[in-house]
Amino acid sequence: MAEHHEQIKRKFGMQAALVIDRPVVLVGMMGVGKTSIGKRLAGRLDVPFADADDEIEKAAGLSITEIFAKFGEEYFRDGERRVIARLIEGEPKVIATGGGAFVNDDTRALILERATSIWLDADVQVLADRVSRRDHRPLLKGKDPVTVLTDLGKVRNPIYAAANLHIRSDSSPHVRTVEDILKALSA
Repeated sequence: MAEHHEQIKRKFGMQAALVIDRPVVLVGMMGVGKTSIGKRLAGRLDVPFADADDEIEKAAGLSITEIFAKFGEEYFRDGERRVIARLIEGEPKVIATGGGAFVNDDTRALILERATSIWLDADVQVLADRVSRRDHRPLLKGKDPVTVLTDLGKVRNPIYAAANLHIRSDSSPHVRTVEDILKALSA
C-alpha cells in the first residue's frame, strides 16, 4: 500500500512528506517571511505551526507593541524565551520566532539544543519592502526601515549564522523558499 502511495506521489509530482522528529524553528530578521513560510512548511511536513509572537500576545493579553511600551524589551524577551520553551516541548512542529528571539543567549541555547534551527536570510531592501506594508513593529516606529534593518543586521546576522541551516529568501514566492528548506532538511 505504501509503495502505491509513493507511485501516486511520483506520478502527480507530489513530494512524500518528510518526517521530522524535533521542532523546526525559523529565525531571522523581521520581514523575512518566517510566519508565511512557516505555515507553508508546516503544511508540507504535515505538522502543526506555531507563531511565537502570537503565542506571546495570547499569554500576555497584550500586543507586542503594548508589551514593549509598558514593560520594555528585556521583559518581552524573558516572556518570549518562556513561550518558545513551551512551544518546543511536545510533538514536532514548525515554530516562527520574532526577529530578536535567537539573539537572546538563553533562547538561542534552548533552540540549538532542542530543535532544528533555520536562519531565513534576505537582502535589506527585500526586508524593508515587506515591513513597510504594515505598521506594527516596535523597533521601526518612526524610523527609516532600511537604516534600522541594516544596523540590526550588523549585530544579528553573525548570531543567526549559528543556526543549523541557512536559507536565502528573496522576492520570489515563498513556496520556493519552502522547497529549499525541504531539500536542506532531507540532505
